[in-house]
Amino acid sequence: MKKNVFIPVMITGLFIASSCGIVYNPAKETQALTDTITVNLSQEGFEFIIYFEKGEKHNHPTFVFWTEDMNENLLQTLFVTKSFATGIFGHAPVNDTLWGTGPGQAKRPAALPYWWHKCNREAVEVAVPSPENPYVDAYTGETPESSFALNIKTDKIPGEKFRVLMEINQTWDWNNFWTNNKFPEDNDYKSSSQPSLIYSVTIDPGSNIKEYYLNPIGHGHYSGKDGVLYTDLSTITTAKYIINKVMVKMY
Repeated sequence: MKKNVFIPVMITGLFIASSCGIVYNPAKETQALTDTITVNLSQEGFEFIIYFEKGEKHNHPTFVFWTEDMNENLLQTLFVTKSFATGIFGHAPVNDTLWGTGPGQAKRPAALPYWWHKCNREAVEVAVPSPENPYVDAYTGETPESSFALNIKTDKIPGEKFRVLMEINQTWDWNNFWTNNKFPEDNDYKSSSQPSLIYSVTIDPGSNIKEYYLNPIGHGHYSGKDGVLYTDLSTITTAKYIINKVMVKMY
């Protein structure tokens, strides 16, 4: 297994059967991990591993992991893909309707709106990161091409219970509801298609449970205009299968 140690870009340096149709099958053979991302182990909080197993529709998604208290207040961003944090994506826009084949600067507010609005809750206007104004308050790295493990420690002990969340989005994954002409005047929607999905689990450090599985709880705004959690997942199809499962394992 290849092991990569990701340094901070601090540019200072169970799935269970659910109404949205996702089912985790524990009998299914777990895929081999190709990357181990190790960050923040010098801190004083809880250490745990997040195991991400890609699904059949996985194709270079953008994602973020973070922790919250039980009142849904953001505690710490754990890891965010470098493309969002820097504003440099694998496909740069050529114009309002055409995207190039090479990397370049792009603003994609629809990529991770639920988390990003939490980060900027007090801001009048929420601007996404750019090369000139990157996001520096988390560890970042390239999107792993396959399944991976994120070995991490929180900065502080979060409290008796806390939540681990993930938001994930993949460009141009249209379906019969989220079509490419649904919002013809909204360029931010055109690079998002099906909106971001949000997964969550509550961690109880005082219990004997050592493995927790994140479940889908909703989706973000289709073009990133707000930070509302939209809980109706009936229109989401292939985006459900970007992930096969995500598990948090406590030490």
